[in-house]
Amino acid sequence: MLVAAAVCPAPPLLVPEVAAGAAAELGDARTACSDALAVLAASRPDLLVVVGAAAEGGGYDQGTPGSFAGFGVDLTVTLGPDLGEPPSGHATGTALPVSLAVGGWLLGQARWSAAPVAGVAVAADLPPSGCGLLGADLGRSADRVAMLVLGDGSACRTLKAPGYLDERAAGFDAAAARALGAADAAALAGIDAALAADLQAAGRAPWQVLAGAAEGADLTGRLLYEDAPYGVGYFVAAWS
Repeated sequence: MLVAAAVCPAPPLLVPEVAAGAAAELGDARTACSDALAVLAASRPDLLVVVGAAAEGGGYDQGTPGSFAGFGVDLTVTLGPDLGEPPSGHATGTALPVSLAVGGWLLGQARWSAAPVAGVAVAADLPPSGCGLLGADLGRSADRVAMLVLGDGSACRTLKAPGYLDERAAGFDAAAARALGAADAAALAGIDAALAADLQAAGRAPWQVLAGAAEGADLTGRLLYEDAPYGVGYFVAAWS
């Protein structure tokens, strides 16, 4: 069952090498992510599942590489500690999608060694019901499961945001922040997928996977970080 979760944003800019001169702007977010990962390690999990959105769903083995070359940076990470052998891979191949590559970077910074790691990419358009079922399956994948869930809020908070300004974005993000901070699985499961798509909220599907995994787990939450740099809602939360 699910014993702990860390919710972190997934922008490549979280990686200082990618952000370059703007790296300091997300320093507080990185610190909060580190604190959330410490909660995962303290939960003594048997398995850590890293969940992030992608164009297509699929599974990834521990040690699968991910690259930030597409952002002009010669940096490769792995999903958890490198096992020293090529990962077997799954249907999606052996290269991590960007969200899981960010997760791999976070785990590397934390020197994660508390439990084996598995990666799950969630199709960004997976309906809420499918997310819930996937989450329930992941929650049953070990006796003590921890999850690192990667995803952003709306991308429409300002005129210069990737999705331009949408007056619905601030309310959407405020509701997401409340749900994440309170470990409110029902509120996350009830996020309107169509509205999330309009607002380019890439975290919707991963959050709803978390909601499915957390059902009946009776976890409490803390919101460690909330901001909208670059007009995109970023949140960090820890559930235990």
